Amino acid sequence: ILTVLPVIPPELRPMVQLDGGRFATSDLNDLYRRVINRNNRLKRLLELGAPDAIVRNEKRMLQEAVDSLIDNSQRSKVLSRRGRRELKSLSDMLKGKKGRFRRNLLGKRVDYSGRSVIVVGPTLKLHQCGLPKTMALELFKPFVVQKLVELNYANNVKGAKRIIERERPEVWEVLEDVIKTRPVLLNRAPTLHRLGIQAFEPILVEGKAIQLHPLVCQAFNADFDGDQMAVHVPLSRKAVEEARVLMISTNNLLKPSDGEPIVGPTKDMVLGVYYLTLFDPRPLRGDGRAFFSLDEVEMAYELGQVDIHAKIKLAVETHFDENHVRYADGKPRRHLIETTVGRALFNRIVPAEMRFVNRVLDKGDVQRLVNQTYQVLGNDRQHEVVAFVDDIKDIGFKYATRSGVSIAVSDIIVPKEKFDILADADAKAQEVERQYRRGLLTEDEREARTIAIWSEAKDAIANAVKKSLNPVDNLSLMATSGATKGGFIPITQLAGMRGMMADPLGRIIALPIRSNFREGLDTLEFFISTHGQRKGLADTAMRTADAGYLTRRLVDVAQDVIINAHDCGTQAGIWIRATDDVGGQKMKDRVVGRVAASDVVHPKTGDVICPRNQMIDESVMAAIEAAGIQEVHVRSPLTCELEHGLCQLCYGRDLGRGKMVAIGAAVGIIASQSIGEPGTQLTLRTFHTGGVASGSDITQGLPRVEELLEARKKPKAEALIADIAGRVHIERLEGGVRRVIITHQQLQRDVYHVPGNWSIKVEDGDQIKDNAVIATRGDQEMRAEHGGRVVRDGMTLTVVYEKKDEVEYDVPPAARLLVTEGQEINPGDPITEGAKNPHMLLKVLGREACQMYLLSEVQKVYHLQGVKINDKHFEIIIRKMTNRVQITTPGDSDYLPGDLINRLELARVNEKLIAEGKRPAIGVPILLGISKAALATESFLSASSFQHTIKVLASAAIEGKRDDLIGLKENVILGKLIPAGTGFNPKLIQSYEGVTLLAAEAPPKPSLTQRAEMALLGLGDNETLPAENLPSLEDFLPGDANGQDAA
Repeated sequence: ILTVLPVIPPELRPMVQLDGGRFATSDLNDLYRRVINRNNRLKRLLELGAPDAIVRNEKRMLQEAVDSLIDNSQRSKVLSRRGRRELKSLSDMLKGKKGRFRRNLLGKRVDYSGRSVIVVGPTLKLHQCGLPKTMALELFKPFVVQKLVELNYANNVKGAKRIIERERPEVWEVLEDVIKTRPVLLNRAPTLHRLGIQAFEPILVEGKAIQLHPLVCQAFNADFDGDQMAVHVPLSRKAVEEARVLMISTNNLLKPSDGEPIVGPTKDMVLGVYYLTLFDPRPLRGDGRAFFSLDEVEMAYELGQVDIHAKIKLAVETHFDENHVRYADGKPRRHLIETTVGRALFNRIVPAEMRFVNRVLDKGDVQRLVNQTYQVLGNDRQHEVVAFVDDIKDIGFKYATRSGVSIAVSDIIVPKEKFDILADADAKAQEVERQYRRGLLTEDEREARTIAIWSEAKDAIANAVKKSLNPVDNLSLMATSGATKGGFIPITQLAGMRGMMADPLGRIIALPIRSNFREGLDTLEFFISTHGQRKGLADTAMRTADAGYLTRRLVDVAQDVIINAHDCGTQAGIWIRATDDVGGQKMKDRVVGRVAASDVVHPKTGDVICPRNQMIDESVMAAIEAAGIQEVHVRSPLTCELEHGLCQLCYGRDLGRGKMVAIGAAVGIIASQSIGEPGTQLTLRTFHTGGVASGSDITQGLPRVEELLEARKKPKAEALIADIAGRVHIERLEGGVRRVIITHQQLQRDVYHVPGNWSIKVEDGDQIKDNAVIATRGDQEMRAEHGGRVVRDGMTLTVVYEKKDEVEYDVPPAARLLVTEGQEINPGDPITEGAKNPHMLLKVLGREACQMYLLSEVQKVYHLQGVKINDKHFEIIIRKMTNRVQITTPGDSDYLPGDLINRLELARVNEKLIAEGKRPAIGVPILLGISKAALATESFLSASSFQHTIKVLASAAIEGKRDDLIGLKENVILGKLIPAGTGFNPKLIQSYEGVTLLAAEAPPKPSLTQRAEMALLGLGDNETLPAENLPSLEDFLPGDANGQDAA
């Protein structure tokens, strides 16, 4: 019982004076006032010795007042201010997106930032961005002021400010100087992954728009149709160093989700490169000439002697054979090759190790070329890769401009064959209709055939469109180069026919749209078109919010997964086999970047290709494939034995950096972002499988990911799973229900040793019943537990009997059976079609099977949308979902039955108990959804800032919990550095990714001159100079209300 009620400080429950002399006050003051009034009244009543009923009523009112102060929304009768609205109580101040945790502690507003519209900066280098002058001046004001005073342009801070306000020419000189050493951070909302904030060196530009390098657009998901970006200035020395080394755009070339380059040329750059490397069969000026070097070719082209697409012979050193395969020894050969002038020009910018690129390059080829260059040159020569992509950008823009590609409506030619194809399809469709009327076809068959006929017609028209286009024509240039979205599909819709449309449920409407956009649609066709498209737009809006919420839950569950050690010492790992189907990935993609858990041995020679604990990179993988090895045992986050976080070897390569992960890397956050970022691309649709047949819809897309990661107890369209192994028998019951009976039979033997002075009552080969007497001695009897056939061997009796296990499952009529009569099946096999329940799998087949199932199912969803995400990221999330056990028998431990304990903590505690000769605790593995797992974390600060704030805080207070601040969130809430990356424990590592870690820095010793000044001013050694001698940040805050300077 509270005898003293704490009152929060007045700053948190302010009173403000409104215009007109009235006061507005925080709701809390009202709530406190009520408590005080009622408490005083109760005190007075007790002093007066009032009747019991009145005192009791007053006590009840006091209790209500206190309740509503602590949590007003819980009360049955909500206290409101004069009947208008509920008052906000203490609990309301903490919870929700607008509460103290999420509003003020986890998300803070920063100064030294600005935002503006972005425009393209085609002349910038990859590490630069254009910053408007006026914006830069405002952002870097303190530094400019300091510099102006230092260079004696002004005597004091006030004078310097005046110079800046007047924008005198020396200000710009100083600003240029200040900016040289200071990067800025650019951020575009929504920041879905790490690459949504990157550092750049600012270049001062006129105008008011920020200029952005075209190659980083992909990472920011930015385009120039009015997007805005925010600029932030890192202030401290450490912050500048981090921005410089870790966040600079040239150090973030790879996607953290799958390790592919993210700075690939797109759109017009691709068009330029495609145009440049094109092969044009028409006769052109300079065809057939031979050249000795690239310089000669360029000179001839500049002099106008050869056309850009002229076919020439050229003597070059090349690393590739005629099939564009790289020579195995890595040494170039000199050849006379047939190529074009444009390809020769393009090879001027290609690094020497990658020449000679002698093929036409579309978007995919350019991306692959960049990727291959990255792998060939390696991590240490990253700057060359950066220079190469920058050059591709320049050459792409240059030749896209020179090509003069443009299109008009008249370029879209409707093929002549279209009308014949349509007439043909019409005739076929009418024939189907006729058969349907005669009753030869069912409704479903008619629909399926009609759809097939029109799809065929559409493909035929698409081919006709393709044929009628000249391959070096502007329109087909744009489509084949990959510069436009969707390739030929839009062109088919412009010049061919639109084809079949889907209704909002995703079913195909059997009425085709015959027109194309060039001819124009009629009213009915237009209406059918809008049908499915509206659903698409509505979906997109909903999907964005759903995906954002999924990311938040993922981050919350995995935020404390940090690389904390080099090696946890585990022998365990997972087997990756070529036969696995994990979202259709190749074995190579799953193995590269992992660490071998046991030696990989050549099956024929017995040589060790890759020793245990060594990382398998591309070259090792090539050797493994060459040896024909079908399965590899690798370390995995699922099997890492660190209690907190992971070890380097179980994680392997950091995909965003292309090398072994660093100690201190926040891999949990990276995993969550990698899974959440493509979430917006997943569909929200629940597909019908062609009508009513299947009984229930198959969940796909985002809802399916959510269903798996939240480990729902009842997945939609759940499959029945066999609990035991055995033989299947199927019975048909009334109403179309089928009963599946699985019987497991095996011979059991009970052995009885009869002592010598007993007499045996059964003979060899007898059949006996349960509990039959088999031997006696006087009044004592020995009975057989089970009936069966007796085998007698001297004084030893064996009873052999069959043991039968039976499990029955009733299958509803709509479900499809996957088993047949008499089939032998194993535990965990599905009996009907549908999604397996992961909780069942965990119970029947154990932890590993459950983890692998979750992994492959989630990967399938992303794979269907063409999204590549490395298995590791899912494994980290699945590890957090499966690493708890529920205590069933506590033994001699301090746990209670039902406690959820970290699996590795339990193992540690049990080891200790066994060593002391006590009874260990026993638990069963359980599966937690991501929300549950996030709330079950050891840190109450992290859990309370996630969901159910009040509940979590209250139970933490009751238990007197303590928070060891292991994760990231808890440290952010308390305003400390996070224990990851450059905030990692400096006792354990000296540097993180090249940034030196300093232990908590001691303030620098004052210099001699400063010490002399201090002595003059009468300061001791540990006191600092008075503020007016040095410009401090306060000097740049606005003056206070009296017009005085705030300094």
